[in-house]
Amino acid sequence: MIINQLRKFTPINIFWVCVIGTFLCLGAFLHLPEQLQPFFLEPAVDNLLNIPFGKNLSPQSNVIITLILTLLQAFFLNRIINHYNFLGKPSFLTALLFMTLVSVFLPFLILSPTLLCNFITIWMLDKLFNIYKQPDVKLLMFDLGMIVAVGSLIYFPFIVMLLLLWIALIVFRPFIWREWITPILGFGVVYFLLGVVYYWYDRFEEFLAIFKPFANPLPTGLNVDYHDYLVLIPLVIAMFLFLLVIKEQYFRSIIHLRKSFQLLFYMLILIGASFYLNEKININHFLLCAPPLAIYLAYYFSYAKIKWLYEGIYVVIILTILYFQFM
Repeated sequence: MIINQLRKFTPINIFWVCVIGTFLCLGAFLHLPEQLQPFFLEPAVDNLLNIPFGKNLSPQSNVIITLILTLLQAFFLNRIINHYNFLGKPSFLTALLFMTLVSVFLPFLILSPTLLCNFITIWMLDKLFNIYKQPDVKLLMFDLGMIVAVGSLIYFPFIVMLLLLWIALIVFRPFIWREWITPILGFGVVYFLLGVVYYWYDRFEEFLAIFKPFANPLPTGLNVDYHDYLVLIPLVIAMFLFLLVIKEQYFRSIIHLRKSFQLLFYMLILIGASFYLNEKININHFLLCAPPLAIYLAYYFSYAKIKWLYEGIYVVIILTILYFQFM
């Protein structure tokens, strides 16, 4: 079965992840509009750089490039989880679950700023997991501050990840005030340089417009068919089963793993709370939840013992996704 096969760390599973990921995005080819105009940067930055890449892609090319990028993200995240031994032994479960989550809604399967930000999210997780035993992380936190700033120029709500850096310091480190200052310095360097460029071109008002989302009223509606929420039911069940497994395994786990799971939880909270930085709640915003949720679900499927249950729930997840894609 699928889960038992992906629990093995063998090269053939790279092929199976690619096959399953491709299979799960087939519905996107049948429901694409005739024209897609993807955007990759926030308007104030895009107006300055005016990067034409991707704006003339056909819908089919759009989905193919999205599939390639998500596969790269899946294997990148899988490598990180195996490196830190989150699942007890190497496997391809994280890659499989990531490809499953990014196929849940059709809007996830086209190019978007949040898709690009997931590369940054996964890169950040790699660096954050690494601060636990480091003697000095000031330079690392400075780099992470710059990474968050770059991510916010692609998708502005990503700016909340600056709070995640401080949460990571609380979770992993004793209080050292210099480590708390350096993320702000790294973040400020990027925006300072961008502000200088705008000032140089006498367009400083456009630079200030970057921060207008902080004044947005709270969005009241989510741009998604409410029937599509049904696709989340088997995922919610799988997350409940994860909670049962983590309850048994939590205090048997090493401290680093426990703290990392706490960090992932706070990350999900911040992503959910940052929706107000959009004028409308767009379903693509929640694509940022895919990396932490994939890690949680991979942990469940790695430690689950009742074969018919874990294999069955994954088959139901796939069938539900396909049903709502093709209906």
